[in-house]
Amino acid sequence: MSKIRILLADDHAILRAGLVRLLSEEPDIEVVGEADNGREAVQKVQELHPDIVLMDIGMPVMNGMEATKQIKKRDSDVKILVLTMHDNEEYLFQVLQAGASGYVLKKAADSDLVNAIHVVSRGDCFLYPSAAKMVVEDYLEKLKHGQEPTSSFDTLTDREREILTLVAEGYTNREIAEALFISVKTVETHKANIMEKLNLHKRAELVRYAIKKGMLQVDFDEVLE
Repeated sequence: MSKIRILLADDHAILRAGLVRLLSEEPDIEVVGEADNGREAVQKVQELHPDIVLMDIGMPVMNGMEATKQIKKRDSDVKILVLTMHDNEEYLFQVLQAGASGYVLKKAADSDLVNAIHVVSRGDCFLYPSAAKMVVEDYLEKLKHGQEPTSSFDTLTDREREILTLVAEGYTNREIAEALFISVKTVETHKANIMEKLNLHKRAELVRYAIKKGMLQVDFDEVLE
């Protein structure tokens, strides 16, 4: 049985030592590395390729929020599980928007952490009970006021939507660059950002998404001829 590989990112050495002891008791979990700041965490992910990063928010050099964004941008397969003392709505939504898959309070680590690791390793999201309640209440509050909850599409910039449409229409990166008077490298960067935001991985998926959103008109009579 393969073990779940964990990277610990926290600037408190005593806490890391405690987490190592806690996790070492689990037969299917292995701590493969430690980092005491966000920048080191980003580097260690590239070196060690862990399955999950246990990420503190308040760290020197680079905070956990920014480290989470950079890690997810470089490798979307790495799961981030935030371990923090902050129990409030502001931090909760910020870490989720940054790309984290879960949120565990340090004061409940001994009871929640192992379960959270297993949940996140399966590709699911873990929230402690009061955090889950906040997410549901926020969703219901938006519906109550006639607001649609923020979707992945809403996170796209105008330029990204423009490029998404052109990609779906079949234009190459060079053709898009020439049409928009930008470099091919810039087009590639926008495409990477679009795919990350929408969790899509192939051009065919982008085409289907664009059609679904009404960004690409399809002449079905022509298709059927």
